Amino acid sequence: MLKKLSISSKHIVLTGLVGALISFSQFTLANDLLAAAVNAAERQEESNRDRFRNPLETLSFFGVESDMKVVELAPSGGWYTEILGPYLAKDGKLVAGHFNMERENAPAYFERAMNAYKERISDEERFGTIQILPFDPPAKSSLGEAGTADMVLSFRSVHGWKRNEVFGDVVKSVYDVLKPGGVFGIVGHRLPEDGDDSEFTGYVKQSWVIEQAEAAGLKLVESSEINANPNDTADHENGVWSLPPSLNVDDEDAKERNRKIGESDRFTLKFVKA
Repeated sequence: MLKKLSISSKHIVLTGLVGALISFSQFTLANDLLAAAVNAAERQEESNRDRFRNPLETLSFFGVESDMKVVELAPSGGWYTEILGPYLAKDGKLVAGHFNMERENAPAYFERAMNAYKERISDEERFGTIQILPFDPPAKSSLGEAGTADMVLSFRSVHGWKRNEVFGDVVKSVYDVLKPGGVFGIVGHRLPEDGDDSEFTGYVKQSWVIEQAEAAGLKLVESSEINANPNDTADHENGVWSLPPSLNVDDEDAKERNRKIGESDRFTLKFVKA
């Protein structure tokens, strides 16, 4: 009896070790695939912003995997799509919640950004087939069939939704499209908690984003300082656009000072749908 128990115990241990090794191998492979997408030669010109945007660390923190269905909100010209598209092309699916081109009096940059985006993803061999949906809540708020997405991602767009008073609609749409246990990852320009948010500067309080998301039923599980910049005081004359890459200031000395500050201080928040 003792001998049988001993063999059984060894079997359990070996099975556990094999399972752990398989999981580790899968994790390593996923990281290698993501690193390959981040370091692709096609990104050479855009990779100079990686030191501020930290795409490998950010996407790893959110837990993106190559077989997921991922919705990217407001991708504009497609800086992150350049990574996500090839990464998900074989086994996953990327959906872009993009500009509503039918919006009345749409800004001119809508067309420029959409054309640039479509041109970027035209190589189906690299990007697969990316679904583009008009996302303009509350008028157009569907991100696809309910409960089908593994992850929704948003990069530096929340300030516009706050200004237009539609962020509550945005997070409701996010909640609806996510599977139970699905992840909402969001990066935004961070206003200090004691900062003045009565004017539109592009900066948003982290606590406000958390409050809005949790009111929609999402739960904050982790935050990260991956995209933090302690040199950014968030009190610039022309808001976040005073900093790179916009450098929307006239004085050359101010431009040089702002170049040294770098891009904005940003929160990085990970929510799940319970």
